[in-house]
Amino acid sequence: MKKGYLVLADGQVFPGTRFGGEAGAVGELVFTTGMCGYVETLTDPSYAGQIVLQTYPLIGNYGIIPEDFEGTCHVKGYVVRERCGHPSNFRCGGNLEGFLKERNIPGLYGVDTRQLTRIIRESGVMNACICDEVPRDLTALQTYAVTGVVEAVTRKAPLVYGAQGETRFQVALLDYGAKNNIIRELQKRGCAVTVLPADTPAETVLSSGPDGVMLSNGPGDPAENVYQIQQIQKILGKVPLFGICLGHQLTALAAGGRTYKLKYGHRGANQPVRDLGGVRTYITSQNHGYAVDGDSVTCGRVSFANANDGTCEGLDYPGLRAFTVQFHPEARGGPQDTAFLFDRFVDLMKGGDL
Repeated sequence: MKKGYLVLADGQVFPGTRFGGEAGAVGELVFTTGMCGYVETLTDPSYAGQIVLQTYPLIGNYGIIPEDFEGTCHVKGYVVRERCGHPSNFRCGGNLEGFLKERNIPGLYGVDTRQLTRIIRESGVMNACICDEVPRDLTALQTYAVTGVVEAVTRKAPLVYGAQGETRFQVALLDYGAKNNIIRELQKRGCAVTVLPADTPAETVLSSGPDGVMLSNGPGDPAENVYQIQQIQKILGKVPLFGICLGHQLTALAAGGRTYKLKYGHRGANQPVRDLGGVRTYITSQNHGYAVDGDSVTCGRVSFANANDGTCEGLDYPGLRAFTVQFHPEARGGPQDTAFLFDRFVDLMKGGDL
């Protein structure tokens, strides 16, 4: 066992034990509250540039299951209270230690994750590093910023995924860091999905005549993606459009709205979301550090709101045949309460109204 440290940008030091990759790491420290789903968390491209802290105390007990990967692992580091070295599960294909070591991602366990979570909740998200020796100079920590991450995580070439059963619709999915279960949910509904790199021009997206366009989740500050916002402006109103997470934020910016950074974000599988057009409150899976100012989008109407803090969780654009949500209706891992939104997208492609 090798001693290591988690050092915060404000100078606080948390000792622990190293596991996984031997490299050091600097990143934005964020916490996620999921009790399970750590495999999906580690392989969610939306965590690019971040050190992930799990609030649930025991991580790794059912091992690593490759069939559940949501994408490629882009986390900068991983912090847990206790890591399980001997998992037990009939689907297990490896352990957490081996997963991190193979990708040279540093992990730290034996850390007081409850205290760290309190610090982030009170002070807000802050930068941190995982290291073997506490650095005297914290400049690298204090100046670090998550930038250029959409370009880092997007697929580099188009990929086509066939529908399950009869092909009813052709969907173009712009990949800003797309989770694989978005593709699976579309395939189950008879959609053939063409996944396109994030820098694909709008003219190319529309030239193939898709029945609908999906905008995926992804990492980083949405306002940084100026080119992508410009392309969405050209797509809006041309074909039915459905955006998730970063796709929700980019659509709002393309429609003239504003986004802002949350104090510590929404990350976990238990975020309550109110349907403003009905009486239901859904429990949702979320992973984002930015939110849309719903009042700033004059051509859209807020459809969902977070029951905890009132932030905008969804927008409808009736005149543009588009709708977006901040949460994850594909929900891997997490509750599947809102998977019906994929059916809503299919209805829109059939010619239905919002």
